[in-house]
Amino acid sequence: MSEVVVQCDQVTRTYQQELVPVHALRGVDFKVHSGEFVSLSGPSGSGKSTLLNVIGGLDRPDSGEVTIDGVGLSGLSEAKLTELRLMKIGFVFQAYNLIPVLSAHENVEFILQLQGVTAGERRDRAAHALESLGLADMQHRQPGELSGGQQQRVAIARAIVTNPVLLLADEPTANLDSQTTEELLALLQSLNEKEKMTIVTATHDPMVMGYTTRQVHLRDGSIEQDAVAA
Repeated sequence: MSEVVVQCDQVTRTYQQELVPVHALRGVDFKVHSGEFVSLSGPSGSGKSTLLNVIGGLDRPDSGEVTIDGVGLSGLSEAKLTELRLMKIGFVFQAYNLIPVLSAHENVEFILQLQGVTAGERRDRAAHALESLGLADMQHRQPGELSGGQQQRVAIARAIVTNPVLLLADEPTANLDSQTTEELLALLQSLNEKEKMTIVTATHDPMVMGYTTRQVHLRDGSIEQDAVAA
């Protein structure tokens, strides 16, 4: 069996919505092995985005432990947690989260700058990542000059340029039309199959689930079904 990249042990998370507690996660046990492509699905409020945020260290659970690539998150300071996110996890968001005043190349290069990578290597790695996603001719355009699908490709290039052990995608196709969605999913599938990249995505889109190798369905903060694709 391949190594465990993500492990959640009895993870709980409760929010206060006005005066009412919302149990977003109720004692979730969950593992992801290296090379898996996992979808987290479920109705609105099921806990899928909360679970993704907890795995990514963007949100801390109330109890339980999350372990990423052998490192337990609960004992980390905010600075160490930020460092782990920077070095080990790539993020792709529904809203792209690109910096509007930077070019596509500069957006991808920026995260390498945060990692302390030298200027020459940053330039080469960013160019290679964009080229591998079919964006060689778009490198000097700003996000406002790109289509939604092109912006999401830039966001994926930024997420993978660091060679993360884990790629997390939160509703990555929500703002895209069906053809662009298929192109993007084929791209993620290729990263998973050829680069052996471990990917976890939160989604409500059946098309996304069709591309993943394992479908985890949540309801009311618990895992209701966990099935490997046939």
